[in-house]
Amino acid sequence: MTERQVGMAQADIRPGIRGALADIGRCQLAPLTALAVSGAGSLVVGALLLLPVGIGFLLLPPAAALLRRMSDRHRARAARWTGTVISPPRPLPPRPPAPASTAARHRQARALLGDDGFWHDLRWAWAEPWTGALLAAVPPALVGYGLFGAAVQPFVWRLLGDGNWYAFILVDSTPAMLAALLLGLGFTAAGIRLAPATLRLHARWSGRLLAAPHTTELVRRIEHLTGSRADILDVQAAELRRIERDLHDGAQARLVALGMILDEATRLLDRDPPAARALLRDVRATSERALQDLRELVHGVLPPVLADRGLGDAVRSLALDSHLDVHVEATLPGRLPAPVESAGYFAVAELLANAAKHSGAPAVRIRLDHTDGVLRATVADEGCGGADPDGSGLHGVRRRLDPFDGTLVLHSPRGGPTTATLEIPCASSSPKTSSSSGTG
Repeated sequence: MTERQVGMAQADIRPGIRGALADIGRCQLAPLTALAVSGAGSLVVGALLLLPVGIGFLLLPPAAALLRRMSDRHRARAARWTGTVISPPRPLPPRPPAPASTAARHRQARALLGDDGFWHDLRWAWAEPWTGALLAAVPPALVGYGLFGAAVQPFVWRLLGDGNWYAFILVDSTPAMLAALLLGLGFTAAGIRLAPATLRLHARWSGRLLAAPHTTELVRRIEHLTGSRADILDVQAAELRRIERDLHDGAQARLVALGMILDEATRLLDRDPPAARALLRDVRATSERALQDLRELVHGVLPPVLADRGLGDAVRSLALDSHLDVHVEATLPGRLPAPVESAGYFAVAELLANAAKHSGAPAVRIRLDHTDGVLRATVADEGCGGADPDGSGLHGVRRRLDPFDGTLVLHSPRGGPTTATLEIPCASSSPKTSSSSGTG
């Protein structure tokens, strides 16, 4: 193994170790967070019980707001730690301006009691100590007990005397101590391996309790479709204006010039044949430039390689045109619907252009695959990171994906690496699976 390969292997091991330790720390944090959440839920229940005597109307809004802040933080942690996206509910009813009258406080309390998201938060607060604290405590407990067996038992087993049991092993001899050592290492490894899966399971369980109600999702879906339709109309209008402008300023102007040159050549054909031949040579050059303008215009609307060979080869052509070292791995089941291929192609092109402009990375990896009815494209680089998820380029990519219910997820911490993953639900038009890779 070369020195460079050893360095790459060590670089791969370090993030794995850091990730394992981070997951164990997150599991240890979950019980403490669950206790705070349970306290906030108890405040809300206390405010509900005090509603008949009037003081509950003062306590309920701030208690509900505190619980909502905790649930929002939990949603953010679930997305950041495990990639599980929990849809948030509608915002809580706004508090009346101070000083608020008794009638205004009563109206806000009634609005809170009629809000589905408020009850989802309260349900989660009471279940979290059991699902969060107990479930997430398992990996740290295994690691702690395993470290006791692996790092403590070999040195103190003689001092503990008779009756020193480690799990099901009576540690009263050197062979028994070695068995306890191995068992402790096994417990430690099991805790480290279980930590990521435990966090994901906890996030999924929390998602069932915290996810927005079905009616809220339907309202958001309608609003999203309405906004997507307006965006599509805007994009189509802008694209038509661009095509009209390019035709007017490019091919049309050259074709008009072509007609004028032909008229002049016709007039000179009898009295000055050499001049007429020179003009005809200009006609040929002008026609070639007009043809090139039309090809570039068609390429901007639908690249010929995309129409003829599909998304995988079209992305490989992008890789060949890039000055970066671009490695493309495509595993696609034949052809996909033409609109999906077009959206995926231009989205990948924008992501690759962003990497070339801002990342400072010498190489980019692009992976295309289609599984479970979803086209997934990943563009990753080892650049400086810090990409703005709300930048104009990425906003344009999201607008292009919105009509297909597509999503774009960006992970770009300071210092890198940057990974952008886009997903478009779609069905394949071919049962065959083609797998290929290439480097541009």
